[in-house]
Amino acid sequence: MADKRDFYEVLGVSKTASDDEIKKAYRKLAKQYHPDMNPGDKEAEQKFKEINEAYEVVSDPEKRAKYDQYGHAAFDPGAGAGQGFGGFGGFDFDISDIFSSFFGGGASRRNGPRRGDDVNVRVYLSFEEAVFGIKKEISFNRVGKCTECGGTGAEKGTEPKTCPNCRGSGTVRVQSRSPFGMIQSTKTCDTCRGTGKIVEKPCAACRGNGYVRVAKKLEVNIPAGIDDGQTIALRGQGSEGQNGGGPGNLNIIVSVRPHPIFERDGYDVYCEVPITFAEAALGAEIEIPTLEGREKFTIPEATQTGTKFTLRGKGIKRVNSSGRGNLYVIVNIEVPKSLNSNQKELLAKFADACGESNYAKKTKFFKKNK
Repeated sequence: MADKRDFYEVLGVSKTASDDEIKKAYRKLAKQYHPDMNPGDKEAEQKFKEINEAYEVVSDPEKRAKYDQYGHAAFDPGAGAGQGFGGFGGFDFDISDIFSSFFGGGASRRNGPRRGDDVNVRVYLSFEEAVFGIKKEISFNRVGKCTECGGTGAEKGTEPKTCPNCRGSGTVRVQSRSPFGMIQSTKTCDTCRGTGKIVEKPCAACRGNGYVRVAKKLEVNIPAGIDDGQTIALRGQGSEGQNGGGPGNLNIIVSVRPHPIFERDGYDVYCEVPITFAEAALGAEIEIPTLEGREKFTIPEATQTGTKFTLRGKGIKRVNSSGRGNLYVIVNIEVPKSLNSNQKELLAKFADACGESNYAKKTKFFKKNK
């Protein structure tokens, strides 16, 4: 991974950039290099992939923290960074053992109920899918009970035995000498490692763990109006709990691809529409794009470039609500290029006929500049 560019450099932001700054930079670059805007351009396609990879990491707080600490090695399986406790792959210790050497109790009891881990999965949506909602099939991996041993960790036909050292409690009492005399404390049982059980013949399928990683598919309803960076939490769809503990959640993190025409801001949508000088000066009925398709819109005469028109209720539907945002159409006058001699002559005559009185802003500007 040494040849990869720094993710912050890819997005053009600093390492201290806020979530909003990162999102804004991503949207601008993704729109610039989107394959739909650059058909057949392999370099743009590669940059688009690079931008998405960078955004996927720095937009996720957990991944960003790992990247800030370890760089690209945080996501390199061979690098060893980020493994084990606190990122040190070669160590396996229980913090409760440290406490138990000073104070009574505090030992880890691994035979108590434990909630399953949450599972995070990212889903990529087109702009339209996010606006109108869609059903998506999500593929993810979760931890579940081994079907061969039923979660016991023991070979089929056998049962785990109660640990003779801790008698199934998972903890043992020990005495240690201190400057204050003998202190009695509780620590995790070394024989069963806190499980309270001994597996003499481990299950081959799960290697005695009782749990395995399971690939799962789930059809999920993505609600209309979902925005980039939002999360859908499906309770109980994460990894299975242990010893009677409940399952974790499935967290679906949404990434929305930019649209070549529309720009989203919350539930409002912005769209820049080019018009001709004649349409702006005389007024005209033009076609404008909306989320539902094209529709007719009347431009009043003497419309200036940059004028913003508001179409109320034509924006994005609010999640779990009947309300909608607005569509803002911004018109920009396109100046004609490559005029022929006849067109130039007519335009010059038009300019002479208008004189200075028709350009109030220009006249006022130069009066201020005297």
